[in-house]
Amino acid sequence: MMSPLVAEQASSDVAEKGPGNSRLSLLLAMAMFVFVIDTSLMNVSISAVVRDLDTTVSGVQSAIAIEALVSAAFILIGSKIGDFFGRKRAYILGLLLYVSGALAMVFAQDLAAIIVFWAVIGGLGASLYLPAMQSLIHGNFEGTAQAKAYALVGASAAIAAAIGPLLGGFLTTYLSWRVGFMLEAAIIAVVLLGSRRLLLDVPYTGERGVDVVGSALSVLGMGGLVLGVLAWQEGGESVGLLLASGLAAMGALAYWLLRRKREGKPALLDPHLFESRLFSFGISQGILQQIALGGMLIALPIYLQMVLDYNAMQAGLSLAPLSLTMFAVALLAGKRAGRRRPSSLILTGFALLSASMLLLIPIVPRADSGWYLVAPLVLAGAGLGLLVSQLNNYTLSPISEERVGEAAGVNSATGSFGLSLGLAFAGAIMLAALSIAFTQKSEASDVLTPPEQQRVAAALEDDAQVMSNDQLEELLAGQPKDVREEIVSINTDARPLALQVALVVPLLAALIGLFASFRMLRLPDPSPSATAEGKSRVRE
Repeated sequence: MMSPLVAEQASSDVAEKGPGNSRLSLLLAMAMFVFVIDTSLMNVSISAVVRDLDTTVSGVQSAIAIEALVSAAFILIGSKIGDFFGRKRAYILGLLLYVSGALAMVFAQDLAAIIVFWAVIGGLGASLYLPAMQSLIHGNFEGTAQAKAYALVGASAAIAAAIGPLLGGFLTTYLSWRVGFMLEAAIIAVVLLGSRRLLLDVPYTGERGVDVVGSALSVLGMGGLVLGVLAWQEGGESVGLLLASGLAAMGALAYWLLRRKREGKPALLDPHLFESRLFSFGISQGILQQIALGGMLIALPIYLQMVLDYNAMQAGLSLAPLSLTMFAVALLAGKRAGRRRPSSLILTGFALLSASMLLLIPIVPRADSGWYLVAPLVLAGAGLGLLVSQLNNYTLSPISEERVGEAAGVNSATGSFGLSLGLAFAGAIMLAALSIAFTQKSEASDVLTPPEQQRVAAALEDDAQVMSNDQLEELLAGQPKDVREEIVSINTDARPLALQVALVVPLLAALIGLFASFRMLRLPDPSPSATAEGKSRVRE
């Protein structure tokens, strides 16, 4: 379940070019559907992927985080590539890269193939075709046809977000997790074949200069921060260097962009966008929403599959209250837009999200069934639904029409970055807490001898992993029965504690967002005209 993305609502003030092409609208919606549902398939299939590829939970979680990171780091660059070399070419190339990632999942025999092809190459594909899609919709449709095309693409994203866990769970449990990615590849093939003749290119008429330094700094900044967290999670070296490099690159990027603007030279993005307090607050709140969502999307599937020993179908059904409530509330709030202040709805969204985490954390060690999660997940879904229905319009409302494409690109990139950071940070915190809890309980054990306690500590320091009790018993085959039973008992007690700690990440993000929402109440509301013409994006 990855975050819903990009569905822009266009103004219908201009005359239509013609009746519009319903087949082209459907093809574009299919491409969006695949993007949104892709990570849902991976999230509910974690245990099956771990088992089939003989890899680890943290390895799969790293691949998910890297895919979101690559999309975030290159989406602004991908937009520029489409501007210079043609939006249609960028769209087609992006889909080809994306389908190669899907096919790699069908045939992959190890984690390395997933990281290289699905996470990196597929992520690069998404960074090309998503921004190109928005420009192509704008250029291939006008008036009500354009509005209908944007609405259909947005609806496909929302539907994919809602049914993703259920569809992924069904395919993984009753067929194979590979089948889902095979279907993705088939859908993209249909889109590619159908788009060749129906899709008209949209020429770019803006500046042709390239900000190579800004592009490099944005990739190094986002990459350094997320990869630093992932390296910490895996117990790797140079964690501090990666994090420091990421922070330094982000600081250098801010300085560089301001300098380029002062000199009147082309920049990766216009830093003056952030002079609008509505835009700045919207971007920061969107990042916090995605961090919270990313933390939940890694902790909850692991909990369901590794602690409750659920299969993918059971995990998908257990997560359905979150996705279905999010879909329903976003739809309802969107239809009722304008009746309440956007800032008050954003505040309510973060309040509901905070309350759901406060309710969920104490439930984790006590629950023996996914039914215990229904109430907090419904609350979380309602909160996220309010947020995704309001934040995009709020963020883009003060931006002029000629700059809204650039602003939407920044919005998408920062949202993807927040998602990847939430995935990585919650996973790292979870494994660190697991290692500490397991070591402490081992040292307090009356069954394990001091040498055995030292071996446990050394193994955890080297490679702490979340495992089901069945996996752990297989690993401990050959050990004395009392030792096996003691370590399995420690695992039973330590895993929920580690997952509770991981859920602190979305809790903190929600609480910070809630605090910032009170400050947003002091700002003027977006103008009605801007809100009506704003873009709406859903990301899961």
